[in-house]
Amino acid sequence: MSSEIQVPVTDNTGIYQPGKIRLLFNTMSRTYERVNYITSFGFSSRWRRQFIRRVNPSAGKVKIIDLMTGMGETWPVILKHFPAAELTALDFSPGMLRFARQKNHKKYNDAVQITEQDMLHNELPSAHFDYVFCAFGLKTFSKAQLQQLAAEVKRILKVNGQFSFIEVSVPRGGFLKLLYTWYLKRLIPVLGRMLLGNPAEYKMLAVYTSKFKDARHVCKIFADAGLTVKYDSYFNGCASGIHGIKQ
Repeated sequence: MSSEIQVPVTDNTGIYQPGKIRLLFNTMSRTYERVNYITSFGFSSRWRRQFIRRVNPSAGKVKIIDLMTGMGETWPVILKHFPAAELTALDFSPGMLRFARQKNHKKYNDAVQITEQDMLHNELPSAHFDYVFCAFGLKTFSKAQLQQLAAEVKRILKVNGQFSFIEVSVPRGGFLKLLYTWYLKRLIPVLGRMLLGNPAEYKMLAVYTSKFKDARHVCKIFADAGLTVKYDSYFNGCASGIHGIKQ
């Protein structure tokens, strides 16, 4: 069984183009939160709790940004560990943010500051945030874009500010890798067809995950940007991430 998933698009050189990714998530926005939870067998919620715990919690007034926030799935965990936080949520998908704004109004009294921006071309202030978080937003970046992302994270963090990222990954070897690859390639598109009517968008998520592999290369990129960073593995490599500090 091949571990590489074929790209189900004619132009596979442009899969990291921001416009293409924005359209992808706009299309999936109605079902994404549900599919993400179901296809991870609930592990997505557990992994969110775990990656937030990679940094030191604070009961004080701190400024936090949740990058590629999607529908705001990570907000409950962030605010549990940082109850007095001033939380900013950033995403460039208006489809995703439509649901995030609804959640913000119903559950958080519009306390979360939502901004529709591309993280790679943003207007965020420098040295402003105490913490930067991002759950499941790394896989749709190319190497050059990850280098730009690392530079932006360093720019917006205060000195001694901390960050933590997590992403669905491909286990490195053995039966688990074969099983996981089959799961990404076959099962997720089936669920996408059931919930969305078209499996193509969820096939693309499998493509991005297959190409991403794990966050080891992200760890190096963030270190090269001048950040102190450590690599994290979750559930035998089914998810991976990084966490660290700007010194």
